[in-house]
Amino acid sequence: MASLIANNLVSENACGILPCASYMTYFDHNATAPLHPAARQAWLEAAEKFIANPSSPHRLGSRADAALEDARCRLAGMMGCPAHNLVWTSGATEANNQVLHHFARTLPPEATVCLSAIEHPSVTETAEHYFGTRVRLIPVGHDGVVELNWLAEELAQRRPGLVAVMAANNVTGVIQPWEQIAQICRRSEVPYFCDAVQWFGKESASSLSACDIVSGCAHKVGGPRGVGFLKCATQSDFKPLLFGGPQEEGRRAGTENVASVLALVAMLETRHSLLGEKEARRQMRDRFIERLVSEVPGVEIVGARQRMLWNTVAALLPEMDCRQRWVVKLDKMGVAVSTGSACSSGKEEPSPVLLAMGYAPGQAGRVLRFSSGWETSEKDWDKLLDAIKEAAKELRPLAPANC
Repeated sequence: MASLIANNLVSENACGILPCASYMTYFDHNATAPLHPAARQAWLEAAEKFIANPSSPHRLGSRADAALEDARCRLAGMMGCPAHNLVWTSGATEANNQVLHHFARTLPPEATVCLSAIEHPSVTETAEHYFGTRVRLIPVGHDGVVELNWLAEELAQRRPGLVAVMAANNVTGVIQPWEQIAQICRRSEVPYFCDAVQWFGKESASSLSACDIVSGCAHKVGGPRGVGFLKCATQSDFKPLLFGGPQEEGRRAGTENVASVLALVAMLETRHSLLGEKEARRQMRDRFIERLVSEVPGVEIVGARQRMLWNTVAALLPEMDCRQRWVVKLDKMGVAVSTGSACSSGKEEPSPVLLAMGYAPGQAGRVLRFSSGWETSEKDWDKLLDAIKEAAKELRPLAPANC
């Protein structure tokens, strides 16, 4: 069972590391997922078969280049876009940075950009770096969905240079109305950028071609880390973020990571073949939510009334102790969960996503995220619930002041 992670555990020693006979039940797929055997096999085969630099003029280089182009066409087929529009990157963070870098270089100096208030830090922090006070945040409701009326009015009153709204939120799993946003932006002739990192491999990518610009990667659904992609607008000659070579038709310098690219595409194809099973996975998650709310008094599910990714639960825990104690307690019980975005886990401040949704800092500090994968079983969800119930009994007497 892929959700039981054994290969990351080592023998117990003086530091108290878990013994290798123990297994962790993994509920942090939105941060990163375990490497799937299909991705590993694709990487190994590509690493042995395509040994040359794709830019080299000899036959071995041409073979590597042809493999890259084949992978580009396969991904384009999944997305329904021209293969030429796709650029390989080192990950979605680089892709997101390149988007904002491009518009910072090409927009007029007075132009504004509109971002949803719940974007990933690689979008919000990059936008603040390049545009400063010219960043306009699209508000979200308490349900975690962007306010379309606000966006429509903003586009009617002033024409921003870019609109950025993610496909699905990494903390709450709430799905955004990105198809409607794409239509609104098209009518106003404003470029629309969609960070679809959490969407790829969990939902169909076929309609993402409606978005002008899309970023993604595969490590959230079992692909390799350190590789991603960017779908550029057809009419746009994207300005490179990295300089030093003509690779990717001048849009991204650096020798392409052929093996990881092929593993990325193989993994997305594998996940897309499973989309018919997602309703069964959703039902597992929903049964867990129903039992969690009924068996652990005081739990509230963030964004419960909205469409959510089938794998994600953001739970506001009872007022009994801080969430970090919950994470540690569950970890000791063999269940790995998170407090939200892995890119913000080192910060003590409450999640900006939850604050934007109107949760008070104290409430935001009590939210845990449980995110499953395609291999997560009913037994795994049951183990998570039992661990939460047991942790609730032990943590209830503790005062928040002890955090």
